[in-house]
Amino acid sequence: MNDLPSKTRAISIDVLNQTLADVSDLYSQTKQAHWNVRGPYFFTLHKLFDEVADMVEEPIDDIAERIVQLGGFARGTVRMAAKGSGLSEFEVSEKTVESDPLAFAKALAAQYAVSAKSVRARTDEAAAAGDADTADLLTGVSRALDKSLWFIEAHMR
Repeated sequence: MNDLPSKTRAISIDVLNQTLADVSDLYSQTKQAHWNVRGPYFFTLHKLFDEVADMVEEPIDDIAERIVQLGGFARGTVRMAAKGSGLSEFEVSEKTVESDPLAFAKALAAQYAVSAKSVRARTDEAAAAGDADTADLLTGVSRALDKSLWFIEAHMR
């Protein structure tokens, strides 16, 4: 009985599923860095990556539930996220980390920047379609990604 037009809901469902895939992928990439970081900045980066992983994980449930509220199907398994994600593969090897202790931070900063940019574009798409609630949800996601990016970049200076 949602009174949003079906075309608006279809656009929002698509935008939200894309965001769900990206944010889920970003979360797993962040945990990959958290688990494998080492070197002179280990403790600081280990804690940082765990904190930003929590920040990026927080809206996942809200995104998936909004999809279903609009009459859609949340594509939220790991395999679905991998297939639907617009992020590149997280390719930081053990050798890279040994030669550059900030390799994980640099790689994550790039992924967070791509994610934030994509979410902003999707926010505009949802707003243009007439779904202010989805646009508002995505604005919150964008804000969290920007904050996480800021935290990561601050450790690289």
